[in-house]
Amino acid sequence: MTTVFPPPSSAGSSGPYTPQEGEDSRKGEDRMDYGAHLPLIAFDERPWSLKRLLDYTEAAEGLGFTVLAANDHLLFPRPWLDGPAALSSVLAATGQMDLMTTVALPVVRGPVALAKSMAAIDILSGSRLIVGVGPGSSTRDYAAVGIPFEERWKRLDETVGALRVLWSGGESPFEGEFYSTRDVVLEPYPARQPPIWIGSWGSEAGLRRTARLGDGWLASAYNTTPKAFADAKSRLERHLSAQGKDPDRFPNAIATMFIHVTEDRAEADHTLQKVLAPTLRRPADDLRDRLLIGPAGECAEKLAAYRSAGAQRIMIWPIQDELHQLEKFQEQVVPQTHTSSPEAAKTTT
Repeated sequence: MTTVFPPPSSAGSSGPYTPQEGEDSRKGEDRMDYGAHLPLIAFDERPWSLKRLLDYTEAAEGLGFTVLAANDHLLFPRPWLDGPAALSSVLAATGQMDLMTTVALPVVRGPVALAKSMAAIDILSGSRLIVGVGPGSSTRDYAAVGIPFEERWKRLDETVGALRVLWSGGESPFEGEFYSTRDVVLEPYPARQPPIWIGSWGSEAGLRRTARLGDGWLASAYNTTPKAFADAKSRLERHLSAQGKDPDRFPNAIATMFIHVTEDRAEADHTLQKVLAPTLRRPADDLRDRLLIGPAGECAEKLAAYRSAGAQRIMIWPIQDELHQLEKFQEQVVPQTHTSSPEAAKTTT
């Protein structure tokens, strides 16, 4: 089969600040907004409930977060509540927040099934959905659905094209090596095609894919630093220009920014070493430099460094005591980002 890719959507306007036509892009340099991840991972023994998710969503909306995000895994070192189902369950409490998958797994779930559920969320939310996609890094997820892990990148490329056709009802079907939308009609269609953002940790191949297929770029907090993000953003801009896209109007965000704001060093160390490191399978010292674990002032310095590096949106994920952590972030951390020097965190490698 010959793979036919539809062009990226230009319909979606949801997302963080990007300069408008004719506006000086430098005006956006110091603007960064914040989102909140739904608490889908069992970091403690608390049970999930619809009330817990609704309380969290209402708190995030009331505190001024601009986006509510849901991640996606089938299998994980800790129990993980299904992301798309959780996001759909709280729609009535989201107000005007953007909704975002960070990322959904179209290869693992299949493009038809994912297109159907994402269309429903977009319709029911009044077109507020941004669909972040990526291949995922879990071999267990792929084994569970019987798809070879080594095919993930080729399949991901095709799923993006398939999603766009499935949401548009276009006359020409998508035809690829792995997927075809021929004779597949997924009505009702969303009022506009949800923007598709591509998750990339900053590899050259990933950034080229983002520029070629995406409407935005989604980075991962525990897989980058302010310095690495700035470097990847610079390289992405070159790839965007090569694709005929305006880098100044291509949005970005950093997801999975796990947080636990505390002035107690012992508490911060315990959270890093006993909770996050084994969950994320990363050295605690690496995570200490990358995530918002510790005193509010230090967290603010890291955020200021990301703002200086060109990040437009940061999506935080409280590890425990989630409602209180949302409050501490907005009341103690965010105000200090405007007075913090980003230089120390900016040089983190």
